[in-house]
Parts: sequence; C-alpha cells; structure tokens
Amino acid sequence: MIWGIRTSLEVGVFVAVVSSIVGLIIGAVAGYFGGLLDNLLMRITDLVLTLPALAILLAFSALLGGGSQWTISIILAAFFWTGIARVVRGVFLSLREKEYVEAAKASGAGDARIMFRHILPNTLGPVIVNGTLAVGTAILTESALSFLGFGIQPPTPSLGALVADGQNYPVQWWLTIFPGLLIVLIVLCVNFVGDGLRDALDPQQRRMRA
Repeated sequence: MIWGIRTSLEVGVFVAVVSSIVGLIIGAVAGYFGGLLDNLLMRITDLVLTLPALAILLAFSALLGGGSQWTISIILAAFFWTGIARVVRGVFLSLREKEYVEAAKASGAGDARIMFRHILPNTLGPVIVNGTLAVGTAILTESALSFLGFGIQPPTPSLGALVADGQNYPVQWWLTIFPGLLIVLIVLCVNFVGDGLRDALDPQQRRMRA
C-alpha cells in the first residue's frame, strides 16, 4: 500500500501540473485577447468537455495497452485541463478591465508582461484550488481505471488494483478496506493543502486579512 500511495501521488501531481499549465495558457490567451481566438479556444474546450471521459479513457487504455503509469497520466492530463481553462478565462475576462491593467498598458507594458506579471498573480487562488482538485480527481480516476483492469498493471502497484485484488479474498476484509480508506484520506489531505495554499498565496486574501 505504501508503494501504491507513491504511484497514485505521482499520477495525481503529474496530471495536475500538466493540465494546470495547459489550462492556464489556453484560458489566459482566450480571456485576455477575446474575440475570434476566444471563441475558437472555448469551442475546443467545450468539445472536450462534451466527450464521455470515462468511456474514452477506457478505450485509450485498451488501445495503448495500459500498464504504464505515465501513459495513463498523459491520457488523464489530456482531459483535465478544460476546467482550469474555463476558470482562468473567466478571471482574465474580469481582470483585464481593471484600472491597474489600463495603467500598465498606458505605461507601455506588452501583452505578455500584463498577462503574466500583473493579471496572473491574481488568478493564483482559483488555479491552485482547481489544481489540487485535479490531483484528487486524477487519483480517483486512475484508481477506478485500475480497479476495472484498464489502468496501471502489475508489477507496478496501484491502490485501485489493490482494492480489486482484495475482493478475491472476502474473508481478509482488510485487503479491500485499507487501500480504499487510503484513497479517501489522500484526496481529503490534498484538498486541505489546496485550501491552505490558496489562503497563503492569493493576493486578494492577503489584502482582506490586512
């Protein structure tokens, strides 16, 4: 189970980091520039959101052979960026009209500097919260795939696979209960960490406390 925790955390953190970076870039570009580019990027995002994620994950895992945790991680990251992109786009649409953005434009700052130096720090709260939620959701999704036999395969351990294997020994109930409890505890802890990081890093939260 200890080794399975490491595998699940590696998958969750990798998926959260990659999906957050992709979603942040797409959401920032769409929200800041707007217009045709915004419509194009958001229609692509909506298309990915409408896809039946679990069915496609099962299909890709079967076609690509599954087994490798990095293959599963890349497949998950390809679906998890959409939520973060929509959140970042909404924040950028709101913040690009603020006075400090207009002042930065008047002082001659370029679009890249305004996006990543002035607007981005004010989006850290939502990005961090959604990123930590992505860690928990990725762990749950990977565990579900492994439980169904389409995720990480032995000899690499996975908590979802341990839950499935434990069902073969109904008398030894702890083989199923303990890995399942670990999954729940990991997701809860990750969400608590996300709330703490939001309070520590969000500039608006710091101003409100001051």
